[in-house]
Amino acid sequence: MPLDIQSIREQFPILKRKVNNQELVYLDNAASSQKPQIVLDKIDSYYKTINANVHRGIHTLSQEATEEMENTRSIVKEFINASKTEEIIFTKGTTDSINLVAYSIQELIQPDDEIIISHLEHHSNIVPWQILAERKKAKLKVIPIDKNGDLILDEYKKLLSEKTKILSVNHISNALGVVNPIKEIIDEAHKYNAYVLIDAAQSIPHTPINVQELDCDFLAFSGHKMYAPTGVGILYGKEHLLEKMIPYQAGGEMIKEVTFEKTTYQTLPFKFEAGTPNIEANIVLGTAIEFIKSIGSKNIEQHEQKILHYLTDELEKLDDIIIYAKNAKSRAGAVSFNFNLNGISSSDVGFILDKQGIAVRTGHHCTQPIMHYFGISGTVRASFGVYNSTEDIDKLIQGLKKAYQMLK
Repeated sequence: MPLDIQSIREQFPILKRKVNNQELVYLDNAASSQKPQIVLDKIDSYYKTINANVHRGIHTLSQEATEEMENTRSIVKEFINASKTEEIIFTKGTTDSINLVAYSIQELIQPDDEIIISHLEHHSNIVPWQILAERKKAKLKVIPIDKNGDLILDEYKKLLSEKTKILSVNHISNALGVVNPIKEIIDEAHKYNAYVLIDAAQSIPHTPINVQELDCDFLAFSGHKMYAPTGVGILYGKEHLLEKMIPYQAGGEMIKEVTFEKTTYQTLPFKFEAGTPNIEANIVLGTAIEFIKSIGSKNIEQHEQKILHYLTDELEKLDDIIIYAKNAKSRAGAVSFNFNLNGISSSDVGFILDKQGIAVRTGHHCTQPIMHYFGISGTVRASFGVYNSTEDIDKLIQGLKKAYQMLK
């Protein structure tokens, strides 16, 4: 059965507001999604009823806050089908999760070892590995893409060797919406006993993920792209690897015993959770996941695929439009495009759309290597959430027609 989109939209208060005297059309979900009332209510309830620091507190509020936060850890475990809650680490977001691995795994990387990333990566899945490679005198290799935005898997396989120690790739490109064949990528890397991290920031809101089926070693994602607050993310890691890794940060919570002579560390997952956490956001992430589960990840995926194909078809009817990665083998979550007009930037288009109440993202989307590959400075990106409708797309298309008339 198709989703009742109007009923879903009613759960998001911000969609009722106007921007520049126009009804808001929000198509910037790849940057951050809006929040349903159930999430907003949970934020309010936390601060009104159980606001207290977690763990070790013997008073009621601390115990209640701890129970709620640890309940979210269990919800995440079930949501991605991890083996244990010990494999679920709270972080600030995907960037923090990737940096945690890139720092904490350094003792397992030796000079001349090789690290593989792809041409499709967000800067946060490039720079940490560059820093690690420089620190450890390792080599960084890059999987190339073709004109459709797909990874060239034959070239990927040539990059793998006994020296490959870790591979880090995204599941879905934030800039192009290209879906990578991550199961095949993971299986090939494991033939060489390499570790694999999957950046799932752009996939976790849009498609079901099962870490045991994928057999990835690490998985990173953010809450704010999946209807939760900002400042919370998750790192999943296989227990035996997390045990080998050194702490990313030091301080309270991550210690077992401290003396001036020696400090011992807490067991997982607390070994990687130094300091007071973002308790409210960690708790509310569980509420956001329950919201997704109430609709069904598969249902969301099917709905958003219809929106993606509808937008692509409508864009192709416009004059002077270039759609990037249009012929990729698989796409999800976003469509990137430009007007093929000299001297017109994506920001010019975005500015005109904003005046019509239409929110899209413009620029390089923290993926400058992708933009360099296509010889452009940026794109207009429309990205989807469960509340988007074909009516949103119709308004976007009308807005683009107006922008074209003004800019040509």
